[in-house]
Amino acid sequence: MLNKIIPIKMGQYGTKHSHARGVLQVILENTNVDFQGVYEPDLARRDQLIDSKEEPWSKIKWLENKEELLDDPDIVAIASEGSNLESLDQTEEIVKAGKNVFYDKPAGDNYSQFDRIVSQAKEKGLLIQLGYMFRYHDGFEKISRWAKSGFLGNIFAVRAHMSTSVDLNSNLSASAHTGGIFYDLSGHVLDQIVWILGRPNKVTSFMRQDIDHKESFVDNGVAVLEYNSAIATVDISAMEPSPTARRFEIYGDAGSVIMEPFEPADTLRLCITSEKDDYPSGISIIKLEDRRRYVNSLQAFIQDLRDDKQPDRSLDHELVVQETILRATGQITE
Repeated sequence: MLNKIIPIKMGQYGTKHSHARGVLQVILENTNVDFQGVYEPDLARRDQLIDSKEEPWSKIKWLENKEELLDDPDIVAIASEGSNLESLDQTEEIVKAGKNVFYDKPAGDNYSQFDRIVSQAKEKGLLIQLGYMFRYHDGFEKISRWAKSGFLGNIFAVRAHMSTSVDLNSNLSASAHTGGIFYDLSGHVLDQIVWILGRPNKVTSFMRQDIDHKESFVDNGVAVLEYNSAIATVDISAMEPSPTARRFEIYGDAGSVIMEPFEPADTLRLCITSEKDDYPSGISIIKLEDRRRYVNSLQAFIQDLRDDKQPDRSLDHELVVQETILRATGQITE
């Protein structure tokens, strides 16, 4: 058990993930962390960030080699924030070095490698927490609690829409991955669906390129997840005008919940067939707390490391979410 008073020594491996900057800022602000520095293997990238003189890059120590992170026995945890092309290998290095990992999503393209990494973490008693940013979102927490408790009755349908707007003529980093924009974003809502319904029996997908641009890139995707008594659908595109209408819906035979937008968190539309838990029958509009990204995720990670609580998602859950992403994008066949 770690000392609950002394801050946890933590570092960061990589900077190319789209969440790397935001996660680092939250780490630096957390008084429970004694941050040791960032290692970026791409020197051109490191120099670019240094030259920018922008925060938080201007506020941290840059490490010259990865051994400063991996071989320091006092560093307990590392944020894995490399690009999706490099982060799986980097995470494996971190786990082999005996460090806990805050691993930004998704867990690469090689499921067998991720499975091996998770097995190594289990053997070493290490924590791997994926950086799905809606796990501690007020709306998603309420929805999953109601769905899993039976408050909404038997769940028979879930719908998730999480599109974005990207410059399709720019250098699309997600084009390197089968599934394109669906691969990049779907994990956030698949994490919620798997948490509520478990591993789908069957996944059927439609991965399309519907806009003509310079790279081969899935810009419009839909996945249908089949369960014994429920169907979940996820649709994600890359060309929805901002502000996007991100929407999550869940339907049971005793009630339903609709949330739009996700960020900033605003309201839930709850409809139930009978009065429960101080909510009247019929429709209620429930105001949500708008929480800043990553803050509660990092705090939960720290609490887990200190044995203040059990992890909110198991390593087996992380595996199923990753498998579902790769099934949806066609990288794992049924």
